[in-house]
Amino acid sequence: MTIPDYATYIAGLPRVLAGAAALFRDTGGRVLLVEPNYREGWALPGGTVESDAGETPRQGARRETLEEIGLDLEIGRLLAVDWVPGTARPPVVAYLYDGGVLAEETFASIRLQESELLSWRLVPREELPRYLPGALGRRVTVALDVLAEGTGAAELENGRRAGTGAPRAEDSSALGA
Repeated sequence: MTIPDYATYIAGLPRVLAGAAALFRDTGGRVLLVEPNYREGWALPGGTVESDAGETPRQGARRETLEEIGLDLEIGRLLAVDWVPGTARPPVVAYLYDGGVLAEETFASIRLQESELLSWRLVPREELPRYLPGALGRRVTVALDVLAEGTGAAELENGRRAGTGAPRAEDSSALGA
């Protein structure tokens, strides 16, 4: 048996995408959502981590926040990390960070990235399932629970706390799953 050289071995390994987003709220606890123009539904400010450029997930969340809504904000602690299985795309490891509670004047200074986003809105927790179905909605709900409970970051599998059932690919949607 011939052992392939290291570069060939690495090239043959499975691929996993990394995504990062920030969870911003207003003083009333409503969550900032953005409406992409390239797919159905709503999302959080965030996107793909540019790991080939040496970007970390935290840096990716900050860069995406600046690109998508025009705000250069510090990104807080990790709230959740989620393994989202792939179907039409590779699996995604999604990092969700605390963006913090923003003042009204900060929301007034949002400038959308017109090439990717149609609009933004603040959504109360009870309305989130209407805007964020599937894994993303579950991930945001768990992250809000983590904030309320003051607990450490949650480990998720397709938006569900790890160990509470196998992840199901049919629940995921796009990279922002």
